[in-house]
Parts: sequence; structure tokens; C-alpha cells
Amino acid sequence: MTLALVIVAAACGNSNNENASGGSASASSANAKEVKITFLNSKGADIQAKLEAAAATFKKANPNIAISIISTGDGQSPVEMASTLYASGTAPALIMLDAGDISKFQDKAADLSNEKWVADMAQPNQIAGKTLAFPFSIEGYGLIYNKAVVDKAVGGTFDPAAINTTSSLEELFNKIQATGVNPLLIGSMDWSLGNHFLALAYAAQPDGDVVNYLNGLKAGTEKIADNTAFQGLMNTFDVMKKYNAGKKDPLAVTYEKSAAAVAKGEAAMTFNGNWMYLELQKSNPTGEFGFIPVPVGNQAGDKANSAIAIGATKQVIVDKTQNSEAQQAAAKKFLEWIVYDAEGQDFLVNQVGVIPAFKNITLQPKDSLAVSIKAYNDAGKSIAFAGNYVPGDHWKVLGASMQKYLAGKSDVAELASDIQNYWKTAK
Repeated sequence: MTLALVIVAAACGNSNNENASGGSASASSANAKEVKITFLNSKGADIQAKLEAAAATFKKANPNIAISIISTGDGQSPVEMASTLYASGTAPALIMLDAGDISKFQDKAADLSNEKWVADMAQPNQIAGKTLAFPFSIEGYGLIYNKAVVDKAVGGTFDPAAINTTSSLEELFNKIQATGVNPLLIGSMDWSLGNHFLALAYAAQPDGDVVNYLNGLKAGTEKIADNTAFQGLMNTFDVMKKYNAGKKDPLAVTYEKSAAAVAKGEAAMTFNGNWMYLELQKSNPTGEFGFIPVPVGNQAGDKANSAIAIGATKQVIVDKTQNSEAQQAAAKKFLEWIVYDAEGQDFLVNQVGVIPAFKNITLQPKDSLAVSIKAYNDAGKSIAFAGNYVPGDHWKVLGASMQKYLAGKSDVAELASDIQNYWKTAK
């Protein structure tokens, strides 16, 4: 009997050690083996180093959990990267996706409905009645401007509320140009032009119902070419093209170039989102920046003319199909650490400048772009972040169509045709 008990005890000890890396044993057990998980970061260079540092900080408090951060490739969508990893049997435990792509992976995503942080979300985040994703950040976008440059152009403190029509935007461009500064530098990135700028047309519908309008495009009952918001948005884009400092070679203007130009005061503004702050800081660590909404017409009273597109953009799922229970538990623990640990909250708000999606986080954003987004949101001056509702290939397909338009290789009729045709087969 004594020998039998020794054998059983030894077997249990081996079983516990194995489960720590691939079974259901607690990841925090003092005797457990290290649980290794991977986090797919689709915000790329913007937060890669900060996320790696956060993983290292988390490990100090949780020595039995090691998180490896990988990133999507340049020009690669999160869906493409995640699909490739799933096909190879190496799906990350934590996968950061665009909000509109969560439904594509819902059969692989663990149900997070019972996680502690669900009760502290500022807004529900459900698919088919379940919380399948962790809202990583609230973000917004519009025309980013250098406050010092624009203040000088208007001869005082610039009020972005003064720009509420396409005409008033052009007047501002003229004032800036008169000071010898380029009014604008348009970035040529397909994701920016396709999922952000073009998507403003979807969000700017009079009833604000993005899903209803996109369903109409899919069904063919809505014609984008005849849509007032689309026509107004493209009129604004034509004005932007007219004053674009990069118009001689518009497709050569990268994300980094557009940010550096605005940060240095070589251009007054560019079109992008609050995630650009870290890039702006590289050229101007003490600069102050803000947002101007992109007008979609000349009716000053239209909400969309004075509103910023804001939404919970990047979201994180926990894979349940290729990661063990211990790995899933470790992944969930990291998400909880972000929401409730002081160092996790510091990472989210202070280190990467994210506007948190959780009511319990009282830290206020410090960077000027996040402050601007929060002010618009608090004032109710927001429209839907329509890129959250489009398929994963929208940015690449229609981003390319927008690039053609930016480069003067197509007209509005051809662009509208591309959009209409895309939605005929969109999934």
C-alpha cells in the first residue's frame, strides 16, 4: 500500500506539472511550470514596444506566465495574420482584431461574459448575446492640427468649432497658406483612406444608422453615387487634394511623413486618428495637437460636420481552440490586469495614450489628441466609427480605390462604381 501511494503521488505530481503548460492547473501555482502565451498586436509599431514592456511588468507579478508579443506585418490585415496562424496550428492566446472582424472568429473565441471587467465596461460589447471580445481602446479620428501653427494663422486661439462646413475649412486652408505653411499633407495609407475617411460617408447618414445603410448597399437598394453624405465628403476631399502639400507624388506620403510634417509645423494638419500621437511625439515631444471634424457638406447645422468618428476599435479575443485551459486562464488574467492593476491602467492610459472603455479607470488621458477625442465624446459630438462595421478586406479593396482617386487616376463616378460593386459581394 505504501508503494502504491508513492506511485500515485508521483503520478499526480507529474500530471500537475504538465497541466500548468497545457491543461487546467492554475497558472499562478508556485510549483507550476511557466505558461507561455502569445499576443497578436495589430496596432503595430504604435504600441509594440510599450506592449512588450507591459508584458514584462505583468510577468514580475505573475512569474509563471510569459507573454510573447507578435505583430501583424506591414500592410497585412489582422484577419490575414490570424488566419495564417490558425492554419499553421499556432493561434495566439490573445488576438487583437478590428471590431468589425470579431464575428468572423466567434466560433474560436472564448466566452468572456463572466469576466469581472464586463460589469465595468462603459458600453455593452456583445455578439449574439455574449461578450466575446475585450474592448482595448476607444479611438477617434478627423483632421489632426498643430495648435501653434493654426493659432498663428487665425491670429489668436483657434476654435475648431468654427469649422463646420466645407467652405469654412477651405477658408482656414487659405489663412494657413498665407502664413507660408502648407495647410495639409494627406497620408496615402489604404487603411486610412478606406476604413477611416471613406467610412465617414457611411457614418454621416441622417439617421446615423450605419448597419441599416450598409445593408442597403449590400441589397442594392442604396446607391452610393446618389448619396448626399458621400457627395459632400468627396467635395471636401477635393478641397483637401487642392491644398495637399504632397500632390505632386501623393502616394509617396507615408504615415511617418505626414506625422512628422505636422509635428514640425511644416504642414498644419493631416487626416488620421489619436493613435498618431506617439508618432507626432517623435518629432515634437512637447507639441499640442487637436482635432477638427471632417465636414461632409455646407450645412452648418448637420451633426456630422461638427462630430468626430469615435468607437471601440481594436478588440481582443481569447482563443479557445488551439490554446489550453491554462493558456486561456493566463490570457484572461492579463486582460484583468490591464483593467484593475495600477500598472496595467498606467500602460493603457499613460503609456499608449488609450481612452479606456471601462468606467472604473479614472486616469485621465494626458496626450492632447486623446484629450480632444474625450472632449468631443463627452459633449456628444460623435458619429459612429463606421470602420467597425465593414468587412476585413474593405480597407484594402476600397483603400486602393481611394488611392487612385487621391492620385488623380479616377473620378467620383468610378470611385462610386467601385464602392457599389464591392458591397454587392461583401461578406
